[in-house]
Amino acid sequence: MGTESYTGRINRKLNKKLRIIEVAAGREKADLVLKNATYVNVFSSRLCQGDIAVAEGLIVGMGRYDGLTEVDVSGRIVLPGFIDAHIHLESAMVSPREFAKAVLPHGTTTVITDPHEIANVMGADGIEYMLQATEGLPVDVRFMLPSCVPATPMDESGAVLDYRSIDSFYDHPRVQGLAEMMNYPGVIGADPMVIEKIVAAQAHHKKIDGHAPGLLDNDLNAYVAAGVYSDHECFDPADAIAKLERGQFIMIREGTAAHNLEALLPLLTEQYAERCMFCCDDKHPSDLLEKGHIDYNVREAIRRGVDPILAVRVACHHAARYFLLNNRGAIAPGYLADFVVIDNFEDFNILQVFKKGVEFYDGKAVRDFPAPAVDPYLVKRAHETFHVSHLTARDFAERRPRGIIGMVPGELVTTDQGYSDHIDPEWDILKIAVVERHKNTRHIGIGYLQGYGLKRGAVATSVSHDSHNIIAVGANEEDIAAAVNRVVENRGGIVVMDGGQVTGEVALPVAGLMSDDTLENVNRALEDAKAAAFALGVSREIDPFMTLSFMSLPVIPTLRLTTRGVIDVEKQQYI
Repeated sequence: MGTESYTGRINRKLNKKLRIIEVAAGREKADLVLKNATYVNVFSSRLCQGDIAVAEGLIVGMGRYDGLTEVDVSGRIVLPGFIDAHIHLESAMVSPREFAKAVLPHGTTTVITDPHEIANVMGADGIEYMLQATEGLPVDVRFMLPSCVPATPMDESGAVLDYRSIDSFYDHPRVQGLAEMMNYPGVIGADPMVIEKIVAAQAHHKKIDGHAPGLLDNDLNAYVAAGVYSDHECFDPADAIAKLERGQFIMIREGTAAHNLEALLPLLTEQYAERCMFCCDDKHPSDLLEKGHIDYNVREAIRRGVDPILAVRVACHHAARYFLLNNRGAIAPGYLADFVVIDNFEDFNILQVFKKGVEFYDGKAVRDFPAPAVDPYLVKRAHETFHVSHLTARDFAERRPRGIIGMVPGELVTTDQGYSDHIDPEWDILKIAVVERHKNTRHIGIGYLQGYGLKRGAVATSVSHDSHNIIAVGANEEDIAAAVNRVVENRGGIVVMDGGQVTGEVALPVAGLMSDDTLENVNRALEDAKAAAFALGVSREIDPFMTLSFMSLPVIPTLRLTTRGVIDVEKQQYI
């Protein structure tokens, strides 16, 4: 296939633009017309009426139009396609194609992803893998480049990415900026290696997202002054408003592990909402299938009294403006023909979804589309990411006093519960371990966990943020060792072990994070594994795996566990 000349490209674009003008002026028929539409106008914050004309994948006008294809949407409401402002696609545990199939029925047409999960495993190859695996999908996948691989110097990941490692990716047309700057102590402390990533992103005129739960006063001033423009970790209105008043944009998160929507509802007023957008951060398969995606945020906000049009604006237009995606997030001439058709604001049932004027969801099924091609080298590399020797109970038999990490239901923050030197299920004191899995260093961090509820057996997973070593928790060392070994045997995933027997598992052989299987099959295996974990006593107030996976993330207070031991996040010291 020959390379198109510059003149040829200009002529092609010229012809496309001329046709758009002809259709917009009513001199030619549109490709698609949504007839008799009632639609949300995000600019005037009101419902408008008229036909919506589409040509060349763009909205060309609203008014009275004729089309080659006409769809009568009388009695329905047309919304712009929804945008998830911050998500890790890997959290869905399936390929990007399967993710797109899952979110299209929920009205999502654009997501902003941070591939730092796979980048912590595969380095720059992980970023390239995700760029290729998302090319041309009917959900636009835009990227923020990982800022913290590893999350902090105290963590141990499969790669270390400095600003030079990611700099060339800024030239990719789907890269929007630098992803969540989790190493806020490094920013506040003016660590040159951290700050140079911010400076490099700004040199490319890109956005920089934040991650700084509970940061206050001058520390927050320093963080924002460094050039961090947003935050998705706000857990109450005071935290959010302190950041908003310093100019940050607030991403209201409602995901599988963290549920902040209810607490942050006071932001969804005309006073604050212009600086807000929705995100989910992490979504497990069951939530995508049963609750939905950004549509769930909108539906819940409306149900709790938020003005419906304002909720819709937060779900699409505000994120589009923040990320400078100037051709989406609105129903207006020149914008992408990304539509969500609902029945009404009260029930908020999604009836149709269009992407660039093509119907991809008709209320019953998603239109099929191929998986993007990925370089065979990257596919092979993604399936060979475990380097761990066989382990036994003796490897986990440390008897010295270790810190107890206290879990908080519904939150990612933890508490300091003192010390223990032994497992005591009756008092909900369990052993927790993080096993380095990238380079066979045999580093194993050991601590104790309270609030998980396990009475017997063990749970292990290779989804452990953000370095994705193997994290395991158990009521005895034998089952901990057996569960870890089984994760390695499966080339990644989740294992529930009881008395040396596997009672539930999910294989995730793509970088230890994702499956090659369908979302439905992965969800079935995941739900069976959850049932197995609950049967062993895991508290039903938490997600057995998603919540566990965050116990190794050394940037969220108070205590966490890495491959080197329990860490006090606020002091950035081992205890």
